[in-house]
Amino acid sequence: MLRYLNISNLAVVDRLQVEFRRGLNILSGETGSGKSIIMDAVGLLLGEKASADMIRTGESRAYVEGIFSAEGNSPLIDLLISSGVVMEDDEVVIKREIQVNGRSRIFVNNQSATLALLRAIQPHLVDIHGQGDQQSLLSPEAHMRLLDAFAGTEALREETEQAYEVVLELCRELDASRQTEAERLQMLDLLNYQISEIEQAALRVGEDAELEAERRLLANAEKVVSLCAEAYGALYEDEHSILTQLAGVQRRLQELANVDARFTAQAENLTATKYAVEEIAYFLRDYIDDVDVSPERLKVVEERLIEMDRLKRKYAVSLEEILEKLNQLRLRREELQTGEQRAAALEKEISLAMAKYQQVSAELGRRRRMSVSAFERKALAEMAEVALANSRFSVCLGVPAGVNSERLARWVNETGESFPVGRSGRETVEFYFSANPGEELRPISAVASGGELSRLMLVLKTLTAPTRFPRTLIFDEIDSGIGGRVAEAVGQRLRRLAASNQVLCVTHQAQIARHADAHFLVTKEVGGERTTTRVEELAQSERVEELARMIGGVEITALARKHARELLKTGG
Repeated sequence: MLRYLNISNLAVVDRLQVEFRRGLNILSGETGSGKSIIMDAVGLLLGEKASADMIRTGESRAYVEGIFSAEGNSPLIDLLISSGVVMEDDEVVIKREIQVNGRSRIFVNNQSATLALLRAIQPHLVDIHGQGDQQSLLSPEAHMRLLDAFAGTEALREETEQAYEVVLELCRELDASRQTEAERLQMLDLLNYQISEIEQAALRVGEDAELEAERRLLANAEKVVSLCAEAYGALYEDEHSILTQLAGVQRRLQELANVDARFTAQAENLTATKYAVEEIAYFLRDYIDDVDVSPERLKVVEERLIEMDRLKRKYAVSLEEILEKLNQLRLRREELQTGEQRAAALEKEISLAMAKYQQVSAELGRRRRMSVSAFERKALAEMAEVALANSRFSVCLGVPAGVNSERLARWVNETGESFPVGRSGRETVEFYFSANPGEELRPISAVASGGELSRLMLVLKTLTAPTRFPRTLIFDEIDSGIGGRVAEAVGQRLRRLAASNQVLCVTHQAQIARHADAHFLVTKEVGGERTTTRVEELAQSERVEELARMIGGVEITALARKHARELLKTGG
């Protein structure tokens, strides 16, 4: 439901705020007062094309804001959440700014948005029917939903759609797994080679780091042995080695301790130091014995490291990742090896799923066909009441264009009981219309004028479950070429529709306006050489004056006022 509309600097509007009500909202005013600008503003909020020409002369930008209630509108809420829009209090705030350079900025709940999102939102929020509009209910998909609403087959259509999606998903899986035998064998050969290559390498996590350390030692073995030998000699083997000199110092400190006890601790410290130096010397001696000065081993280590580097360049950057790649290759090989078994199982699953689709879609089609005549008959009867008595209306059930799965198409062709397959059933639905005798029936979007189309949509919606449609319905030009009894019939149907939807209607007919739950007057003022559009909600006494103007024209008579009061007594 559209609760609030704020417009700034759009065409002849400088500042305009309107709070719409539940039920039937009527907008009236003299021709040229600016009623169409309000419709244009709503259109901008729903993704209509914007241009700099829309900006009020002398201004740098135009601005439109709409606040919609989304309470209970689960499809809309799900769409917005999936698009990353934060929802608060079941309210949708759409803002659009048009700049003089032609650029446009869009916000939904204060988050930057795109035209594509606005156009996706539109079917869940508002339907506009007026001159030149081609809104959601002109699409064959919407026609199908209208017929299903009339026939009471909406749940059956949803069941059919679910069955179709199951079949399609299974077929996609089968199409993806189905490769030619040559391709499958070629892939298996490649996988076997890659797996064998990695397995033969017998990689071990951390092995490369160990070999790098060993390679450094082997490459410097002679230098290491020489340095160790020199250090060992200086500490232990040389005639004047450090340990020999420490032994002499130790004897002297012991003699000093016998004279002065304060040297005892120093003698003990030197003894500990001597033991530490001995440990270093023994380590150097043993290390020399363990060093492998082997060019052959160095060659083996370097070759092993080269092989590891080659595998890293080919498969991954570390041994851990190569081993993980090996697991993935083994799984892929297993999938290919068991592909034939899985394909056979999928074939059986597709047959079972197709049987389910066949069952529900057949029942759906049967009930649709049973409802067509009654739907056409009631639509024609209603159309006669809204000045479309000479029109013709027909529901055309067609054949779906095709299926987007190679396997599903093949299944349809191979089965001895082949039939059309579509997501929403075995048939398409499209409404055909002819406004004048002698003209052939054609799709309604191609032949209906703005006023005719508005009245036709009003008829179709009042025939079906109105709560299935957007919560705000806008009718512009709905009274084009009608008056008197026909206008009254249109007003009654608008009021009936407004019992479950918010309806906005632009009209010049008092017989329609009298049914309003809220009546807004659109006026145009000229001041300071500028034209400005104003909108105000009318009180009951003001409604009498406006209806009297609509009845009598510029000069309002007492008789027109009396007639207006009578209309309001029996209307809104």
